[in-house]
Amino acid sequence: MTGIIIAIPKIEDGRKLKNILVRSGYTVTAVCATGAQTVGQAESLDDGIVISACRLPDMMFTELLGQLPEGFELLLMASRHLLEEYAGAGCLSVAMPLQVHELLDTLDMMVHTLERRRRKRRAAPRTRSGEELLLLRKAKALLMERNHMTEEEAHRYIQKCSMDSGTNMIETAQMILSMMR
Repeated sequence: MTGIIIAIPKIEDGRKLKNILVRSGYTVTAVCATGAQTVGQAESLDDGIVISACRLPDMMFTELLGQLPEGFELLLMASRHLLEEYAGAGCLSVAMPLQVHELLDTLDMMVHTLERRRRKRRAAPRTRSGEELLLLRKAKALLMERNHMTEEEAHRYIQKCSMDSGTNMIETAQMILSMMR
């Protein structure tokens, strides 16, 4: 579930917006009145959406956008005049006065984009450190020497043991090395 942080100077307005979103099925992680609070909340999450007013007491939305951790999107709520002024700022926007259906449609699109990115990240192959690769090579070499396996057979053996035991391949390689030495 994608977490949403609301950053609006008037905390009461933020709470009203939170109620609208929660009734529509969204998870609102926090309602903040300052940019610093928003950044602090965002750092505790992997990714998410920040709905922000144009001006917060301690910073403009452009500063907030620059300080958000990677994986966060910003949705700007401002008057049409300000939206024209900040066109191309690198975030999506909705015009004030707020049309609830427009806000929900925009949020829905942003949530789907974040979920697609999340799936893509999970599907990407994990890169191993040099230390981990060395450990795998040693375990394979030991299996090849003692059990007369090819490198491919040793690799498949480590994979199968890893899946059977519910551990990752590095842990399995460590177990093989400690048991066979």
